[in-house]
Amino acid sequence: MSKVYLFLADGFETVEALAPADVMRRANLDVVTVSIMGRKRVVSAHGIAVEADTLFEEVDFSDAQALVLPGGSQGTENLSACEPLREQIAQANAQGKIIAAICAAPMVFGRMGLLNGRRATCYPGCEGDLAGADYKATAVEQDDNIITACGPAASFEFGFTIVENLCGEAAVAVMREQMRFNDL
Repeated sequence: MSKVYLFLADGFETVEALAPADVMRRANLDVVTVSIMGRKRVVSAHGIAVEADTLFEEVDFSDAQALVLPGGSQGTENLSACEPLREQIAQANAQGKIIAAICAAPMVFGRMGLLNGRRATCYPGCEGDLAGADYKATAVEQDDNIITACGPAASFEFGFTIVENLCGEAAVAVMREQMRFNDL
């Protein structure tokens, strides 16, 4: 089973973490929410407390198939400041594993130099931190193993894109039907 690690930091955007996590778990992916805060209780940008499955320092990431970063201005700054997380992202990227970020969080990849020459999107106004990226004003953008998305409204598409990469198009088609996306 594919293991996906979704990182939580105080100030994360609620829907950008929980909607993709829900979509991925519906696809039977093993999604583990990981707090980088040194405690399991993490508070979103809108004051919603969430309990992470585990703490960063308790995880062996060798089984990761994907690393996922939700946005939120403060959450992104907290993620960006976490050196051990940046090390894991760099390692996963070097191994061709999926690294995914939504809203402001693609700035973490940009600041690391991972978007140089790659197509990427982000929340409008954050483009300046996508160093060297070929910015696209799209909901979700994928370039090889890097998936980026533009904000809260793209949360489900972001999740579906991750699922498609790990489970295939057929799994996403079934999920879209079951979740009633085909009725929109």
